[in-house]
Amino acid sequence: MSVSNQQNRRWSIFLVVAVGVFMSTMDSSMVNIALSSIMREFNSPLRETEWVVMIYLLTITATLLFWGHLSDRLGRRRMYSLGMFIFAGGSLACSYSPRLGWLVFSRLIQAVGAAMMMSTGPAIIKETSPPDQLGRSLGMIGVAVSLGLMTGPFISGFLIEYYSWRSIFIITVPVGLLFGLLAGKVIPVSKKQSPVPHKLNWRGTICWTITVTLFSVAVSHATAPAWSTLHILIILAAAIVALSIFVRMELKAVHPLLPLHFFKKWFFSSAIVSSILSFTLLFSAIILTPFYLDRILGLPSSNVGLIMMAIPLSAIVIAPCAGWMSDIFGAKLLSTSGLLVSTSSLFLLAGLTPETRPIHVGYMLALLGCGQAMFLSPNSASVLARVIKEHTGASAAMLATARNLGMLLGIAQSALVFSYYFSKLTGGLDMKDVTGDNVVQFMTALKYAFLAAAATGLLAALVSWLRERDDEGGGDQQK
Repeated sequence: MSVSNQQNRRWSIFLVVAVGVFMSTMDSSMVNIALSSIMREFNSPLRETEWVVMIYLLTITATLLFWGHLSDRLGRRRMYSLGMFIFAGGSLACSYSPRLGWLVFSRLIQAVGAAMMMSTGPAIIKETSPPDQLGRSLGMIGVAVSLGLMTGPFISGFLIEYYSWRSIFIITVPVGLLFGLLAGKVIPVSKKQSPVPHKLNWRGTICWTITVTLFSVAVSHATAPAWSTLHILIILAAAIVALSIFVRMELKAVHPLLPLHFFKKWFFSSAIVSSILSFTLLFSAIILTPFYLDRILGLPSSNVGLIMMAIPLSAIVIAPCAGWMSDIFGAKLLSTSGLLVSTSSLFLLAGLTPETRPIHVGYMLALLGCGQAMFLSPNSASVLARVIKEHTGASAAMLATARNLGMLLGIAQSALVFSYYFSKLTGGLDMKDVTGDNVVQFMTALKYAFLAAAATGLLAALVSWLRERDDEGGGDQQK
């Protein structure tokens, strides 16, 4: 094959992978804007409506590592193409959902497809890019992520205002079907990772899924009137038992789903923990702010989307500078500073009032985006630069899992704190019952939810500051 044909082939592969990344990230940011409209149509409480987002993140968190292992056996092309088709099918089911339960189930199907694409996309890029162009290719995939996050709120706000929240799912159906077919044509067959593929860790996958699900159910239903404290404690106890069983199985497994021995290195565990807490903070703001803009300020959906774009827009501007600065100052200083900047934005958001101008909300969210960009790239680089080549893929998968787990916890934490205080102050009402008579109670509950997120940010900054400097320790090589 000529050099020109090889380059065209690589660009075709890159385009297919980038579209999948763009579509899955855009979908996530679109649905956050749509939650208020979904709650209004189905007249559902916050603790139930939030599962439209939670089930997506929970499914990805629980299955991401599994699909990565399975792609070693079935091949990247087959896994990626099938994931694209499943995502498109789930999108179609979402758009025609007659009830909230059907929508949540359809989002689960979507998430399965997204997880299959997420687990194989970076590996496809790595296998098809020349070694001297790998960083550039992965950097371009990062641009696709940022573009998806940026355009999602704007597109979602426009479609919801002029059509319906259902239309945000319909637009991804033809794109998913088309690029699912293209993936089967342009992505090459993967080389076998080993002559005899290792057995799939089914028990570990099931136990990890049960652990994450039980914990999410307990937190999201902690304020439900029908659930007593005893019910919640029983579910939390079951989650802890499942987690302990999972850890014991993984320590004995020949091919563990989650390489727990990585956590013996403080540079790795501190980066993972601070990443989880960072995204917990981020998604607390992402979930609650649109409700404030819609229910309190009364903004149209298109304007809500524009204001929420401040987070990814500022992040895409700061991220390249953060990567350059981390090479000079190291991850410890820059990542910790980024977390403190993000935390300061949550303290500012806690001071919102019904008279706050929308542009000022945008400034606060932009500050949050800047802080996240300062944290994320240096934090990821601090891990990937210090592990040996054989552990790069597993480390990258762990960072992705930590990211999604943090998002999941952010949704659960923000909904729990807001629902608790709002219900307590209004005698049992939910966010769906917000009217002009309980604006004060809404703002009080919102303040406590943002303060709880800020406390999470301070904890994340502490963990990040206690990490080793980049010139300390021997990383993976010391093993």
